[in-house]
Amino acid sequence: MKVAKRFCGAMVLLAFSALTWGGEIKHEAEPGIESEAFGSTPDGTPVELYTLRNNRGTEARIMTYGGIVVSLKVPDRDGEMADIVLGYDSLRDYVANNPYFGSIVGRYGNRIAHGRFTIDGQTYRLATNNDENHLHGGVKGFDKVVWTAKELERAPGQALQLSYLSPDGEEGYPGSLRAMVVYTLTDENELRIDYAATTDEPTVVNLTQHSYFNLAGAGHGDVLRHELMLDADRFTPVDEGLIPIGELRDVQGTPMDFNEPTPIGARIDQQDQQLRFGLGYGHNWVLNNSVGKLGLAARVFEPGSGRVMDVLTTEPGIQFYSGNFLDGSITGKHGKFIAIAMVFAWRRSTFRILPTRRSFRLRC
Repeated sequence: MKVAKRFCGAMVLLAFSALTWGGEIKHEAEPGIESEAFGSTPDGTPVELYTLRNNRGTEARIMTYGGIVVSLKVPDRDGEMADIVLGYDSLRDYVANNPYFGSIVGRYGNRIAHGRFTIDGQTYRLATNNDENHLHGGVKGFDKVVWTAKELERAPGQALQLSYLSPDGEEGYPGSLRAMVVYTLTDENELRIDYAATTDEPTVVNLTQHSYFNLAGAGHGDVLRHELMLDADRFTPVDEGLIPIGELRDVQGTPMDFNEPTPIGARIDQQDQQLRFGLGYGHNWVLNNSVGKLGLAARVFEPGSGRVMDVLTTEPGIQFYSGNFLDGSITGKHGKFIAIAMVFAWRRSTFRILPTRRSFRLRC
């Protein structure tokens, strides 16, 4: 008899605020959830786009294809809203060429070396869709499936539940896995993302959300001037295939040291083996805060808009990726070219957008 096993991810919090905004509500709106058709996939499956809006005018748009956060509008220092996540205007573009913009990633976020793993003495082989390694769930991961949506009555906030049943053997993974992701937008300007999954076989699962952020607003240059702080004294070095080598290395004296706020682009071109392997930043940092206790992992400040993003988590590490392949050749929303943007990877996330304070809380 097969027994279902429950998986619950970590606790992570993203907080957005603006340094000089006094908290005046400049965009009052009627809170709620609206849905609309957003086209169909090549096999004819219809896709819906949901807009979650609170009474401050903060807005998150999420579609059922890939569970993608299509846009996230938050205030700057003057209370003016801008979309701070990268992506496209149409479903067709997401289907044709999406480097995981805004997606739910699974079954397994990041890489599995040589596309194989062993459980209870049995080796499972996966697609090798990243040179010789497996990346982000394979050829057709959770970012490329259509999720089932359901509006939830959850106080406080507007909540959208997305669910997907991954059958046994999909992309080579053992066991049937039922995944559920809930996006909740509250009137306190929180965008909370909760992940859960059950499986009927021993398996591996590592869900995450893969939005690319530009706090200046999508299409407004790159993030190299964004000031980043990472509360980490060590990081996880990788080999040429970006697979961890089994070492925890001190950041002191290296371009990986972000203990003090530093522009992302200040040292990204230094002659450093790890930067060469990653073509920039694309590593895991080992956090100083206690495991299991919610603590500050990262803070990003964009001087032009005054927007601040804080990342808090209960987990021992955080993956920071500087979107190094974004060279301006991709045309995104409103016909604007997409430049380098930042990604933070977790398994369970809550975003909190605070107009009057710098800190941000994420709860699981």
